[in-house]
Amino acid sequence: MDLPTLRDRLQIILSKRESLKMLMELPGTGTISIDIQSALAELDELVNDIKRTFPDLDISA
Repeated sequence: MDLPTLRDRLQIILSKRESLKMLMELPGTGTISIDIQSALAELDELVNDIKRTFPDLDISA
């Protein structure tokens, strides 16, 4: 996979992260908020791993 393709796919993942953040702000999420927080933490870890692995990849996150 080339860097532009990886960057494009990562941008899609980051847009999904924003959706999760909006879900967290909704009232009445109850216990699912734990799952949302876990998903956000895992996405953040994934992005950090990708940044370390591909330091030349220009992503805004």
